Parts: sequence; structure tokens; C-alpha cells
Amino acid sequence: MMFFASVLTFLGVCVCGGLGATARFVLDTAVKLAWKHAFPLSTLIINIIASLLAGMAGAAAAASAFPDPWHLMAVTGFLGGLSTFSTAINEVVTLARGEHKAMAGYYLIACIVVPVLCAALGWQMMGALG
Repeated sequence: MMFFASVLTFLGVCVCGGLGATARFVLDTAVKLAWKHAFPLSTLIINIIASLLAGMAGAAAAASAFPDPWHLMAVTGFLGGLSTFSTAINEVVTLARGEHKAMAGYYLIACIVVPVLCAALGWQMMGALG
């Protein structure tokens, strides 16, 4: 029975990861249709959303309100597929190699600091509910 549960969790993480990546593609496309500037806003927005939700999920798991298999599927799967640190760093390098060196620095700081603050906010929001 334990092996079967592990296989189902594994498959759930895979499916949820695909759903998260699909959600990232849809959000990225929608933001890029509206935002025509050099600053890569879509990736930052996506990582903000993912970080806030990860903070909320972490707080729920810490309070034993989010069982492990569901936590793995939601955070490792969906939010792992949704968020994209590697794309953000590639965007920093692209900006820095072009004519947007100052913007690259601001974006790098935003990509590191803002998601951490959002994750902390997510924890706080869940604490306020509990």
C-alpha cells in the first residue's frame, strides 16, 4: 500500500508540475501582450504569485493543515512548474548584456528580495487566518 501511495504522489507531482508550467505559459503570454517594455515584468509577477502561494502552503503544512502528499503536489509540483528562477536569472543576464545594465541590477534585486518578502507575507496571511 505504501508503494502505491508513493507512486500516486509521484504521478500527482508530475501532473501538477505540468499544470503549473501551463499556467506559467498562459500568464507569461497574457502579461507580455499587455506589457511592451524592456523590463521582464511577466516573470516577476509569476514568481511573486508562486512565492506568496508557497508561503501560504508552507504555513499550512507547518500547522499540519496540509498533508504531505498534497503539499508535494501543490508546492513541488504546481508551484515548482509555475515559478521560474532560472528564467529570471537569464533575463538579468540578457538585460546586462544589452543596453539595460542598471535595469538588470534592479531586476536582480527584485527577483531575489520581492519573492522572499511575498513568501513571508504568505506565512503571515495564513497565521492571521489560524
